[in-house]
Amino acid sequence: MKVLFLTLVKIDDIECYGIYSDLLRKFRNEGHDVTIVCPNERKHNGSTSLLKKNGVSILNVWTTNIQKTNFFEKGITTLLIEYFFLFAIKKHLNYKDYNLIIYSTPPITFTNLISWLKKKSRAKTYLLLKDIFPQNAVDLNMIKADGLIYKYFRNKEKQLYKISDFIGCMSLANLNYILYKNSELNSSKIEINPNSIEVQENLSINIPKNTILSKYNIPNNKTLFLFGGNLGRPQGIEFLIKNISNCKQIKEAFFLIIGNGTEYKSISNKIEFEELNNVLLIKELPYLDYEKILKCAHVGLIFLNPNFSIPNFPSRILNYMQNKMPVICATDLITDIGMIAQQNAFGYSCLTSDYDSFYDFVIKLLNNEVREKMGINAYNFLKNEYSVDGSYKKIIEKC
Repeated sequence: MKVLFLTLVKIDDIECYGIYSDLLRKFRNEGHDVTIVCPNERKHNGSTSLLKKNGVSILNVWTTNIQKTNFFEKGITTLLIEYFFLFAIKKHLNYKDYNLIIYSTPPITFTNLISWLKKKSRAKTYLLLKDIFPQNAVDLNMIKADGLIYKYFRNKEKQLYKISDFIGCMSLANLNYILYKNSELNSSKIEINPNSIEVQENLSINIPKNTILSKYNIPNNKTLFLFGGNLGRPQGIEFLIKNISNCKQIKEAFFLIIGNGTEYKSISNKIEFEELNNVLLIKELPYLDYEKILKCAHVGLIFLNPNFSIPNFPSRILNYMQNKMPVICATDLITDIGMIAQQNAFGYSCLTSDYDSFYDFVIKLLNNEVREKMGINAYNFLKNEYSVDGSYKKIIEKC
């Protein structure tokens, strides 16, 4: 088939690892003709361009900034991005030739673009639901539930679900939420199609453990608890620091926070103010260095803002599982990510604000045998449930 994929994630190389590049690489490897359309934000000083690389076509579309920018510009770009994409697709692609159109949320403002593409190509459409907007913005007090902004985007959300032939949700809680909040939808078009990656059987980086740890002044004689990824309000970063502070008496534990985002400065200030010696904050790392630290870490951390009323499922858990790391999921009441980890014996689950439980989990995971057993469970569950092969099969069977 000729497959068109629309995303807000910048994809420069299909050979890099990630939930989208892994899926698209699977499509390419199975013989499909893949075209990716992604933004080239103005902060990168680029322009719209079409290139062929590693067997796929990539259309980089010039847009205003939408990632890691101020709320105003992010909102404007969310409104305009489908027009940026539409203009570029008309100019650079044979849009009538596609058999399958795959797209992810965010954004939910691709409604007109998807409708136009369906009409022109008669392609099947598959939505990978990774974000439930505008409700997440309401939960974070960014917009009002009864305001005009909410009503506008809620209407866009409903339209996008309606015009999508199929919708893949990240988990059962995710699926049930969508059906409950959108009772007009036919349940037969919705399925669980979770975040997935290409599971790698043999992960090896030829570098002594102490080399990468000493490079970043990370202790090599402690159990390392890692939180890696975006540092923003959705991640409940304030509670991450509170939990780490509550564990400062556990001398055998050391916490790594690696990433960037709107809350980075706040985290840095709190660590300095509280004089926390059990944590290291690293703003950004080269990809290979982060992968090396992943190999050295012992436990992965998942945090979510406690105010969420929507079931999120952070994809960062997949990297932990790939590296045979048990997880601690400190989350809201709605998501099922912690329940899945706990029921399948590869992690512990508590509320973000349950400092005592988090403390107890840290103590339990100081035990090498416990970590090793749970890490193997994590890896096996990843292979069975979160492999890109399964996601690909679900889409192909539907389309």
